[in-house]
Amino acid sequence: MNRTLRRAGIAVTILLLAVIGQLTYLQVVAADRLADDPRNVRRLTRDFSRPRGDIVTSDGVIVAHSVPSHDELVYRRVYPEGPLYAQVGGYQSFVFGNTGVEATYNDPLVGRDARLQLRNVRDLLTGRPQTGTVVLSLSDQVQRVARDALAGQRGSVVALDVASGGVVALYSNPTFDPNVMTSHDFAAVQGAFDLLRADPANPALARAYRETYPPGSTFKTVTASVALRTGTATPETEFPVLTSLPLPQSTTSISNFGREACGGTLFVSFTRSCNTTFARLGLELGDRFVPGMSRFGIGLAPPLDVRPGAVESTGPAPGSFRQNQPAFAMAGIGQGPDLRVTPLEMALVAAGIANQGTIMRPHVVAEIRDYQRRVVSRTRPSRWLTATDPATAAEVTKMMISVVSDPRGTGTAARIPGVSVAGKTGTAETGPDANPHAWFIAFAPAEAPRFAVAVLVEHGGNRGSEATGGRVAAPIARAVLQAALALPAGS
Repeated sequence: MNRTLRRAGIAVTILLLAVIGQLTYLQVVAADRLADDPRNVRRLTRDFSRPRGDIVTSDGVIVAHSVPSHDELVYRRVYPEGPLYAQVGGYQSFVFGNTGVEATYNDPLVGRDARLQLRNVRDLLTGRPQTGTVVLSLSDQVQRVARDALAGQRGSVVALDVASGGVVALYSNPTFDPNVMTSHDFAAVQGAFDLLRADPANPALARAYRETYPPGSTFKTVTASVALRTGTATPETEFPVLTSLPLPQSTTSISNFGREACGGTLFVSFTRSCNTTFARLGLELGDRFVPGMSRFGIGLAPPLDVRPGAVESTGPAPGSFRQNQPAFAMAGIGQGPDLRVTPLEMALVAAGIANQGTIMRPHVVAEIRDYQRRVVSRTRPSRWLTATDPATAAEVTKMMISVVSDPRGTGTAARIPGVSVAGKTGTAETGPDANPHAWFIAFAPAEAPRFAVAVLVEHGGNRGSEATGGRVAAPIARAVLQAALALPAGS
């Protein structure tokens, strides 16, 4: 009898320990994951049945706010600017959960952030809602110019504050209206979602930071930086004037744009965007090239504060030069199957050169305020990467200025009267039967940089096969830079 009781007691003890262990796991280890799971109906109901703070731009335009829904969910999220901020602000959907800033900053928006509660203890005791207002670093003025300058063409525009890493504009076309995702008619939401997924243009894709492309000659900024920093070349290093460069381990060659003869010093080759020079640099750098790329963020995902986040850019595999030399030559000119970048990454490259070699951590939220509009937290600028040294950045800046200011430069369409602009064009081949992508990266004012931009127009936009980065993307960058430079200093 005692043996039977003892066995039963041991079994009950084991079961109790198992229950305690499972509860501990659910409440401690898996608590955040379960709370954020979009299938957690209790969490969703809780968030919809309480007020939610606004999302606003740096210049005060409301991106998202809540209105009474007069149904069991109590509130519904509304996006007054519709598609303009859909891929940054995201949406709050009872069916599909939260995305974008709505997801990343959910706690301060609904008042569960401790910083809000500690600032308003009296209101907390009286039950007054503690919602927070999320203020974006984005400027509505610059965001609208980015949209209008793209003029319906498929592509992306990214503008960054060089010193802080704050995103000033982040726009991709096509986009979508997030209001269709917030309806409390769940069948209608599912139908809208299915239409978005079925659309071959994929308007729900945030191309600016979640799609990768060959960067074309904009990547020569990275190639030149790595060559200068490693001592492989100087701005005065002479390169042969060629129309094409045969590739080792291959029967093919790399030609200059229009098969023109191009070469001379590294400075002149950069100004004229000579493919033969930069393909040769890719070969001369060899296995030093990949670590140099990684300093600029190739192989990493930028830590952008949206959900889902930015995807990583990719390059040739480390240590693979001996087996795959053509890939390094192609990477030197921003081409090849291994090299893929996001527009955000190329904006960060430009910002790194502008900021004396330091790339700041990118962010879309500037500050959080309480319901009385008092600031409870600010996003402090912080370094993400050290891409190169100040001396190298200064030399590359001179080259980028020449691209825009020199009559022989490929980026003259980015000139701004009275402002020195540093830039680099790119025309990225995408296949034998597809038109090239048009790229441009830049920053201004070149002597005291405030803003950096990256523009991508997919497959040349309206210019098609006749597109180049200088013709198509540079004028868009010019318009966006002009709008950004019109902002008050420190805004």
